[in-house]
Amino acid sequence: MGYTRSILRAARKVAVEQSDMPAEIAPDHIRLRLATASICGTDMHYFRHFANAGFFLHYPVTLGHEASAFVEDANGHGFTPGQLVAINPVIECGTCPACARGDINMCPDKRFPGSATTKPHLDGFFREYFDFPARCCHPVAEGVDPDHLTFAEPLACAMHAVNQGGVTAQDKVLVTGCGPMGLLATVAASAKGAEVHVTDLKPAAIDAAKAVGAAGGHVIGQDDMSGLSGKYDVVIEASGSPHAYNQALDAVRKQGVISVLSLIQPTEVAINLHLNALKEVTSVGSILFTDEFADAVRLIESGSVDFEAITAARFPVSQTQEACEMMAGGHAVGKVLIKPDHD
Repeated sequence: MGYTRSILRAARKVAVEQSDMPAEIAPDHIRLRLATASICGTDMHYFRHFANAGFFLHYPVTLGHEASAFVEDANGHGFTPGQLVAINPVIECGTCPACARGDINMCPDKRFPGSATTKPHLDGFFREYFDFPARCCHPVAEGVDPDHLTFAEPLACAMHAVNQGGVTAQDKVLVTGCGPMGLLATVAASAKGAEVHVTDLKPAAIDAAKAVGAAGGHVIGQDDMSGLSGKYDVVIEASGSPHAYNQALDAVRKQGVISVLSLIQPTEVAINLHLNALKEVTSVGSILFTDEFADAVRLIESGSVDFEAITAARFPVSQTQEACEMMAGGHAVGKVLIKPDHD
């Protein structure tokens, strides 16, 4: 079976190739046909630098870890051909202490597609066909839009950050940064019933956040930010900027919580850690998710979120380079989606 795939060969260089699927499917895998994938901030770090957060790619790899797909061959696993599934990209070992606790995100031996953290690297989902473990594939309700279902993985990550922050319906929450993850953190915190405000450099990004639940927003460099100081129970840092982390330290109330959803890249910017002590701030990290993946799928199935409001563009697999350039240029508000060339 021939198919089209994209492959990152070097920083900012995506090739498109014709490949053949293996004749055999591994016993614990099923064969999938891409419905929709989406570009993540992690993909963009690899696209720009061939590395992310200190992890360097050793050879070319297909990016993409957010996807929905149709079952092509169930390989004896109880799925129906043509069935739509959400894909949990975390392939945990299932036997370590972290997995026993349910903390699959902390599994030291987990494998993850399109990432330098897995060695040898495992190709991701920016391709028309692929095999993946059956246990990572989640059936969904009839009528779910595959384009919306591709949000399941990043939404689960956002939900985990919100849970790490202990957000409740009584809380006032600030989300710093309205990129795709900040927008989904807004969705997640709003779903808890919290009052959510956001900050971003772009007015259009603030508008997108309001479309998915934000009660208010502040444009950095245009609006007066002085009134935000000490006002928020929880701040979700979703921009990846050390400046935003300093803003979070200022905006969070005394004994409040900062939940770091972004991967803040190495920097020489000074962090105002004295505020951490003076205000007794709790700062908690967040990576991937645990059982939030199922929660994310249920929220998508509910139809209560306007995912079109945070979808920027759609490109075929053969135009993955152009899709990544759009994201890298800062021209997208929301998610850029990758679709098969041949539906």
